[in-house]
Amino acid sequence: MFRASWLVIVLGLVGLGWYLWPHSEVPLASTLSAKAALGKQLFFEKRLSEPAGQSCATCHDPNTGFADPENKLPTSNGTLTWVFGFRNSPTVTYSKFIPPLDYDEGLVSYVGGLFWDGRVDSLAEQAEKPFLNPLEMHNYNKWLVVQSLIKAGHGPAFRKVYGAKSLDLKTDAQANAAFANIADAISAYEQSAELNRFSSKFDSHLKGKVKLTAQEALGLELFNGKGRCAFCHVSTAQNGQPGPLFTNFSYHNLGIPKNWSNPFLYQPDFINPLGDDFVDNGLGETVAEFYPEGAKWEDGKFRTPTLRNIEKTAPYGHNGFFKSLKEIVHFYNTREVPSAGWGPPEVSANENPRIGNLGLTDAEEDAIVAFLRTLTDK
Repeated sequence: MFRASWLVIVLGLVGLGWYLWPHSEVPLASTLSAKAALGKQLFFEKRLSEPAGQSCATCHDPNTGFADPENKLPTSNGTLTWVFGFRNSPTVTYSKFIPPLDYDEGLVSYVGGLFWDGRVDSLAEQAEKPFLNPLEMHNYNKWLVVQSLIKAGHGPAFRKVYGAKSLDLKTDAQANAAFANIADAISAYEQSAELNRFSSKFDSHLKGKVKLTAQEALGLELFNGKGRCAFCHVSTAQNGQPGPLFTNFSYHNLGIPKNWSNPFLYQPDFINPLGDDFVDNGLGETVAEFYPEGAKWEDGKFRTPTLRNIEKTAPYGHNGFFKSLKEIVHFYNTREVPSAGWGPPEVSANENPRIGNLGLTDAEEDAIVAFLRTLTDK
């Protein structure tokens, strides 16, 4: 009886340990390839950060359109909860369609590239960055990430996909290859149908299965016309895509004001040495690496995001300045109207001249917001 009691206690402690150990609830499996299924497990795994506690899904939660669920803050914090990044976490849905960064002569703009500033060209490259970013998952090196994967119990699935020796870590080259495969698996999941559903009310409308309400239909008309939204958020399918992506991947400075609520501005000097003088130049910083003399023409520009699932992904703007869809639509409409009181842009150069005084009524703004809500996937 004594032994039985201790067994109950031990089993209870094991169960409590599992409950308290940082982990994520993984949605029920769908039809995924072995690689994508592994990537899904890693996407939701909280034990790949240092310290444990943050996964990809922490800032890209499926319940909020694969964007940050903490929508009361303009930017995301890392696994060190007192450390914040300087940008709003964008959705990763439909990111499989983003092309590599290039210059489009027709649009007179750079297009493509991952992150807000286009600094990497593929989903796999993008997936690598947060693991080693001290403001995010805070790992010191690639080897540590791979070791955490093994300790978390993903070794058998990983070896099944990448080979029996894929987790041999005798050399730096082997650790680097294993780390690259972690990113490759996450990329495969992000390219799966789970994140690229095309299942919104608007998709059903395009197929003739449902009708838009009168307000939604007016919003679509304004979106394509008076509101000038479709210049960049293209509302028709392009290049054989299953449906419109509501972006042409181009870069613009919308003239968004500095967000004084951004916690990054008040981080310690060793994180943000510029303090509240920090300015986010976006694409300009990326271009400066390969075209220094042309960087000034790209300062303040950020890639046009997809509007799919936009209802779920507040706050809005690269710095999370706007708390609601109504607020950012109103900004597009009235940026240049003095009485609107928006204040100066964070970066005054290269502002997009197509927005700012559109003459939309309050009811027309509401109609555009109603239409945007039809872009939420099931």
